Amino acid sequence: MGRKRKNSGRRSSLQVITLCISTALVLILVGMVVLSVLSARNLSRLVRENLTVTMVLAEDITESEVAQLMKGVEKERYVQRVEYISKEQVLKKETKAMGADPTEFIGYNFYTASLELNLKADYANRDSMAWIAASLKKHNKVKEVDYQQDLMDKVNDNIGKASIVLIVLAVLLSVISFSLINNHVRLGVYASRFNIHTMKLVGASWGFIRRPFIWRAIAIGVASATFSIAVLGCGVYAWYTQTPAILSVMTWQVLTITAGAMLLFGIIITTFCSYISVSRFLRMKAGDLYKV
Repeated sequence: MGRKRKNSGRRSSLQVITLCISTALVLILVGMVVLSVLSARNLSRLVRENLTVTMVLAEDITESEVAQLMKGVEKERYVQRVEYISKEQVLKKETKAMGADPTEFIGYNFYTASLELNLKADYANRDSMAWIAASLKKHNKVKEVDYQQDLMDKVNDNIGKASIVLIVLAVLLSVISFSLINNHVRLGVYASRFNIHTMKLVGASWGFIRRPFIWRAIAIGVASATFSIAVLGCGVYAWYTQTPAILSVMTWQVLTITAGAMLLFGIIITTFCSYISVSRFLRMKAGDLYKV
């Protein structure tokens, strides 16, 4: 009798360990998808905010007019950042690029000053740029407003396609993870199906019978999520040591939300699967327990 109990305890422990490992592996994949989705959103915002709109200024504009124009443009709700590029800065840049000073041949600096704008991400699209460009051109000392419409459209199209792929992947992974974890949880509950039936026969309520299985499922979910968060965190840290710039995309907020999602998903999925499995055996009659 003692040996049977010992073997039964070992099998139960092995089932719990197996369930923890399988759940942790699924949660790592879930965490990678969540991290990718959130990071892609930050990356798209970063790319959009780095698209430049150039306001070419009139040649006779004065320094005071430039300061006044900058002050007015900075107040616009769609502006992220404004930078003034003087004629001398443009000349210096072109001289370095060409390897010669153009003024030595022409006799004067023919370049024009400009203001370079970075828009907020929500306004970096074709529809917004149409009225933004029209609004900027209304200033008297603005000759022209240039922006890379093709590049902006291409960025938005690629971001849209990537978002769809990630959403589809997240849905498929959720379905697959539910199936895998549900199968492992069902196997664990299956081994206790006769104990469940015995407790039901002696008058125990369904809630009382479910309670230990639910608490065990929650513990497994927490343990699996903790392990998977640690593994994913080590992977992100290793990536950070090689490319520190990833923190501009994988911010602490993104990492915190990802960890919270993994913990919550781990608890919910194991608890829900355990509830379904126990309820299934509670509804069975004694004769049906031998047929499953």
